[in-house]
Amino acid sequence: MTTNVSITDRIAAEYGGLSAKLREAADYVAAHPLDVASRSLRAVSASSGLAPVTFSRLARALGFDSYEELRELSRDAVGQSYESFSDKAGRLQAEAADGAGPPFLARQAAACVANIEGLSQQIDQDRLEEAVDRLHRARQVVLFGGFSSSGIAEYMAYMGSFFSANWSIAGRVGTALSTAMVDIGPEDALIVITKPPFARRAIMAAQMAAKQGAYVVAITDTHTCPALKHASAGFILSSESPQFFSSYAATLVLIETMIGMLVARGGRKAQARIGEVEARNRLLDEFWRG
Repeated sequence: MTTNVSITDRIAAEYGGLSAKLREAADYVAAHPLDVASRSLRAVSASSGLAPVTFSRLARALGFDSYEELRELSRDAVGQSYESFSDKAGRLQAEAADGAGPPFLARQAAACVANIEGLSQQIDQDRLEEAVDRLHRARQVVLFGGFSSSGIAEYMAYMGSFFSANWSIAGRVGTALSTAMVDIGPEDALIVITKPPFARRAIMAAQMAAKQGAYVVAITDTHTCPALKHASAGFILSSESPQFFSSYAATLVLIETMIGMLVARGGRKAQARIGEVEARNRLLDEFWRG
């Protein structure tokens, strides 16, 4: 495991096998990394309402030799917790009515910048390189995005179709998710993008693909995402935002980075296909000419 792996990565990898009490402790660690990093175990125990031994047991369950190792890794962690869209909308409206604080544009931009900076600082480069290599070598790359993530998956597939003929969207209009899952196997890759509230079909797609031996990439914003336990490579990205919807700024940076890395690996064949796509667009007179 590389030094760039965060506490949320550790929690995500083991979360499905934790007991209810250890999950409660894990949720607290993920949501309060500064408290865990800077306060004593006794203080963390008092704040969380959980016994100190619970956190010691959690540390061992996550593969640490001691709680102190967990505490050290918590310094770089980013916790996520789910809050309903309607609750967020109510908070947003209350803040607007109060009239205090900086303009909303400044707050939203600052949140997006922080999310992207978190991505660039905490991404596991080895994991990213491995994921891109597997996508590059895959016979077919299938993408699925749940709910609001569907548009992001469509965007990634659109970019992928420029340099390769083997990229497709599962479950798009006129097709069934099941048809894509039938043909996926060890030579293939599935990219699932989902954030709370999780799309059931996204989780099921990850589970089916993993059982059939495919390489599964899960992109989400919390260690509690059920798709992570089925993923060959999981990426947990901050999506903090002052508005009612989670931000996709960091997600966009990640998928655009992956596409750029894939094109770089594609060499002359990828460049030639992109040129052919552009030529067909001109032949079909697709673009506005003023």
